[in-house]
Amino acid sequence: MGTVAASILAADFARLGEQVAAVEPHVGVFHVDIMDGHFVPPIALGTVIVQSLRPVTTRTLHGHLMVDAPESFFDELRDAGLDVVSFHLEAVPEPAPAIAKGRAAGLRVGLTLNLETPIEAVFPYLDSIDDVMLMSIRPGWSYQQLNAEVYERLSALRAEIDRLALDVALEIDGGVKIDNAQRAVDAGATVLIAASGIFAQPDPAEAARRLATIAEGAR
Repeated sequence: MGTVAASILAADFARLGEQVAAVEPHVGVFHVDIMDGHFVPPIALGTVIVQSLRPVTTRTLHGHLMVDAPESFFDELRDAGLDVVSFHLEAVPEPAPAIAKGRAAGLRVGLTLNLETPIEAVFPYLDSIDDVMLMSIRPGWSYQQLNAEVYERLSALRAEIDRLALDVALEIDGGVKIDNAQRAVDAGATVLIAASGIFAQPDPAEAARRLATIAEGAR
């Protein structure tokens, strides 16, 4: 069964605790985007946000690191209460040492791929990670439209994960909303990451509930 990850990048930070509480019954994960202004132009969120979230939710906290040298952040994020860290394959010359460092820090570890990166680039690491996150937008900004090229990428990666009989979550990040979530699940996604698709909706809790209903049909 799949789940929804509520990406707080689109939340109202003046009411973050309230918004987290409202959607928490319908999501399995809170997704925290961490950006350094180098790997992607924006600077966003970070350790202090993880620290503020940890006391107010029992859900998994998943950090999406859009940073250079991601391994340098692992220990402080673990200490802040992070459970899972995903970093961009494009941000490291060789992922294996960073994967090992994440494991040594006590974190679950995933890899993230931009749209232009061939999915085959992640194949050698599938048996050593917990999740693969496929970007369906240009990383760094909320409120973008989902790029439909991601569906074929999801299907191909799902086929490889299934061929290897691995327990690896397949995540889609960017532009996920109620009107396209079913297609993502049909293509093989098991985690729907939604930012504006939840927090920019008139009723974020209802949007999260409807997305959760779709995600629960994931195989």
